[in-house]
Amino acid sequence: MACGKALCIIELILFYAACISATDYTVGDSSGWTLNVDYSDWTKDKTFVVGDDLVFNYASSQHNVVEVSAGDFSSCSGSDAMSTDASGHTSIALSTSGTRYFICSIPGHCASGMKLQVNVADSSTTTSPSPPSTTTTSPSNTTTTNSAVGISQAVLDSAVFMQMMVLLLRLRF
Repeated sequence: MACGKALCIIELILFYAACISATDYTVGDSSGWTLNVDYSDWTKDKTFVVGDDLVFNYASSQHNVVEVSAGDFSSCSGSDAMSTDASGHTSIALSTSGTRYFICSIPGHCASGMKLQVNVADSSTTTSPSPPSTTTTSPSNTTTTNSAVGISQAVLDSAVFMQMMVLLLRLRF
C-alpha cells in the first residue's frame, strides 16, 4: 500500500510539473496581432515548446489569423489555408514540434509584415529561440507588459496545485 501511495505522489508531481511548464504567448504582447509590429523581433527572445499556446488578439473586423504552409508564408497567400479564424481572439495550441506559419490574409497585411513563423521544439529538449521570419516592417516601439493570459495561467497553476493537495490529503499524507 505504501508503494502505491508513493507512485501516486510521484505521478502527481510529474503531472503538476508538466502543467506549469506550458506558456501562453500573447502574439505581439500588448500590441497584439496588428500592422506595424515586427513579429520576427517579437519571436527572437522566445523559445516555443510543445504544450505552449499562441494567443492572437486583434480587431475581428480588420484582421484574421490564417495558418499556412512555408510556401504560402513566403508568398503571403492564404488560398490553401490549414486553418482560418477571424473571431478577434484566436488561441493556437502548439501540440507538435516543427515550424508553424501564420499570416493575416486581408489584402496587403501579410506583405506589410503581419506574418509569424514559430519554431516549436519538443518539450523534452531545449533549443535556442526561434529564428526570425523575414518581414519588411520596421520594429515597433512596444513595451512588454503582463497580460491577462499570464494571470490566467497563474490561477490555473494554483488550481492544479490545490487539486494535488486535495488528492494527497485523501491519501492521508
